[in-house]
Amino acid sequence: MSRTVTVGLDGSPESRTAAEWAAAEARLRGLPLRLVHVWEPVTEAMAADPVIGTATQRHWSERISREAAEELRLRHPDLEVRSEHRDGYPGEVLAAVAEESELLVLGSRGLGRVGGYLVGSVGFSVVARAGRPVVLVRSGRKHDDGAAKGPVVLGVDTTAPDEAVFAFAFEEAERRGTSVRAVRTWSMPSYYVYGFAADPTFDQEWSLQEEAALTEVLKPWRQKYPAVEVTEECGYGSASLQLVEASHEAGLVVVGRRRRPASFGTHIGPVTHAVLHHAKAPVAVVPHD
Repeated sequence: MSRTVTVGLDGSPESRTAAEWAAAEARLRGLPLRLVHVWEPVTEAMAADPVIGTATQRHWSERISREAAEELRLRHPDLEVRSEHRDGYPGEVLAAVAEESELLVLGSRGLGRVGGYLVGSVGFSVVARAGRPVVLVRSGRKHDDGAAKGPVVLGVDTTAPDEAVFAFAFEEAERRGTSVRAVRTWSMPSYYVYGFAADPTFDQEWSLQEEAALTEVLKPWRQKYPAVEVTEECGYGSASLQLVEASHEAGLVVVGRRRRPASFGTHIGPVTHAVLHHAKAPVAVVPHD
């Protein structure tokens, strides 16, 4: 794996915002920035057209990454910026590029949808298939030094905590000199509904158990990263709604995505799906087993 922060470019304002965020992230990590533009093959009819044919399309495709690299080098003279052009289908190529990188960054529209050339299923396909963390950066919001100053919001599942997700969140907070805001939501199991209605103190007892579980899960990470301040939020309700609400003041939101066999398709889980659609801050999706 090449130690680079890689960004997918298509020339849109969304992807340029992502490139700026990726440049700041690369500087934080002390890594080169790699710009990748994917040129998707045109149909035979379009390829033969003298105006919009293959040669014209390739010219503009190569120009996108070259000009973006030049602009970033001027704004970040201390940063090594590489650019490259690849042929193929964006979803497949970018998923493969992620495997070669420490982090892949993509642009996202501020209209509740993944945008740029990563429209709809293509963008979600990259997130669902990538074996490395993928960050989607929302356009339309000022990202000071990589969306720097807000806390790193971490979505926590105390029933199946994964080290990769926690490590990513705490390392990011340490690099940025900010805190971790650990968010855990819970709901009553269906078989407890009747007991819950009959005993008004039952929800309080359950809540205390959930809060204790969150504190216990975070204990080793507090010890490993003593300089990182941690706040805990544990409550009843929807995990996705709570994370989206927390994203308004966040520098970064970190969620997990369980790796699935190919036969399961491109599912990324309902919470991660909702957060990608609606979060106001950049969202890092960290794959885990």
